[in-house]
Amino acid sequence: MTYRIAPSILSADFARLGAELTDVIAAGADWIHFDVMDNHYVPNLTFGPMVCQALKPHAVTAAGVAVPIDVHLMVQPVDALANAFAQAGADLISFHPDASGHVHRSIQA
Repeated sequence: MTYRIAPSILSADFARLGAELTDVIAAGADWIHFDVMDNHYVPNLTFGPMVCQALKPHAVTAAGVAVPIDVHLMVQPVDALANAFAQAGADLISFHPDASGHVHRSIQA
């Protein structure tokens, strides 16, 4: 079995996000995890695709190897934000099936 370490940027110092990514990657993080919340589907509000896009250049090892960005959408509706995060550079996107009216369409989008 292979394990992956994917620390969430939700626990990072928001004033130092780029440096925080560099630090967790240097410490051995395999992926960078984004917990995206919209204050509707869940009661918290976090960040959008522009943060993903801004941090993508920081998601690399010291050797220049890209570290995947894993986005967990806790939003409703899902489709528009899934597409926006994909365009912003997310490598993996997951969502809650009950947040989508048509899961098969959300996956195809």
